Formats: sequence, structure tokens, C-alpha cells
Amino acid sequence: MNIRRPGSAAPVARRRCPAAAAQRGFTLLEILVTLVIVSFGLLGAAGLQMRMLSEDQEAFQRAQALLLVDDLLSRISANRHDAAAYVTAAPLGSGDAADCTAPATLAQRDLCAWRSTLRGRGEMYGADQVGAMLGARGCVEQIDFAPLTLRVTVAWQGMTQLAAPTLPCGQDLYGSDGYRRAVSSRIAFGALE
Repeated sequence: MNIRRPGSAAPVARRRCPAAAAQRGFTLLEILVTLVIVSFGLLGAAGLQMRMLSEDQEAFQRAQALLLVDDLLSRISANRHDAAAYVTAAPLGSGDAADCTAPATLAQRDLCAWRSTLRGRGEMYGADQVGAMLGARGCVEQIDFAPLTLRVTVAWQGMTQLAAPTLPCGQDLYGSDGYRRAVSSRIAFGALE
């Protein structure tokens, strides 16, 4: 291609640079490679965020379970002369909501209130009780007679599958037992007078 210089009668030939011709399209290829690398990085960050949310939910549920265990331990300690009456035959927390004013003894009222708390009575979403862990169940077992020793356990459904806990509370209630989580604490009473 010829170009005329201003004030010149003869056209001047334009020179082509061989390196510039070889770089055509190279910038577009660099941009595409960069986009692929950035998209993999963003996918990794999104996966990490989802894992963090799941772990955060697991930690929240464990904290709630520990509070529920502590709540019942406090109730049993306050009614220590009737501590054996707190032992449950089956896990609490399922079934219909009960009226906690009707039971005759303090132990029955405490267990009824604890069962309602396990069901999530502390927070409502529409007509549903959602204030507890997912599928929360509670058990009170007598593990020794002298001195009287009780184990209070709260079990719930976890978000990911792990090794099953050794505690029997809530066993086989959550599909695969690897989804079951459980925390417990013991309370022992000396000779009561």
C-alpha cells in the first residue's frame, strides 16, 4: 500500500513489521486464558464459601445442643431428690406438642418443657417451630445406681456424613447414622437425705 506524504508528489511505500503480523489474535488468546484461570479461581472460592457455611451451621447446631443439655442438667440439679424421674424410655423431641401445665410432678413438667424446646418452640416461622437443631432429639439415661448417675444427650441431624457417634440417643432416626450428631454430659448425685 502506498501513502502520499503531504507536500510530496511521489507516493511512499508503507513498511510492514513482520512481528506485528505474528501477534494478531494473540491478545484475544491471552484474554481467553485469563478468563479460564479466573473462572476456576472463582469456582474454588464459591466452593470454599459453601463449605464454610456448612461448617458454620454445624457449629451453631452443636452450640444449641450444648445449651439444651445444660438446660436439662440445671433442671435436674434443682430437683435432685426426684432425679431418677427424669430418665426417658424413648428419645424426646418428636410427636405432637404437649401442654406442659398438665403434668403433675416437677420432673414431668421439666421434661415436657425440654421436649418443646427440642422441637424449637423458641422461634417460629409461620406456624412451624424452627428454633432448635434439625431433627433434635433428647435422651436421659441412668448409667449407674450408686451413686445415681444420669447421662443427658441431645442428638440431631448434621449437614454432612461423618463417623457415627457412639452414644445411642437418636440412633437410626436420620437415615444413614453418619448424619447423626450427638453431645452429652453426665450428672452424679451422692447419697440424698
